[in-house]
Amino acid sequence: MLLSWQFWAIGSAVFAALTAVFAKVGLEGIGSDFATFVRTVVILAALTVMLSVTGTWQAPATVPPRSWLFLILSGLATGASWLCYFRALKLGEASQVAPVDKLSVVLVAAFAAIFLGERLSAMHWIAVCLIAVGAVMLTLRI
Repeated sequence: MLLSWQFWAIGSAVFAALTAVFAKVGLEGIGSDFATFVRTVVILAALTVMLSVTGTWQAPATVPPRSWLFLILSGLATGASWLCYFRALKLGEASQVAPVDKLSVVLVAAFAAIFLGERLSAMHWIAVCLIAVGAVMLTLRI
């Protein structure tokens, strides 16, 4: 089970949901950018411990330059995403912000098809469209 991508993807979804709930409560009385900073420091500390415990540190010289470039770009995108997410949580309801954030699923499917050459079946594209519609519907307060 620990070698299954599905196991880890479900774990990601559970922890992402907890992130929204914990962050919404934690944002009370503080700025969203400072909250993002605190979150980042906690993640850095946790990863330092994890790499140390598992002995999986890697010498920077062993990382190819292309990997460095795309990992740095990914880090910048992550930081921008977190700043936007925490600002949105500060201003809106978690039950509305999180579904809009999950439109990233729709964008990943589109970007993967365009930039990575991944091919989705018609059924998968229908599912992607349903995710988009569902995310939008969850933001409506009727």
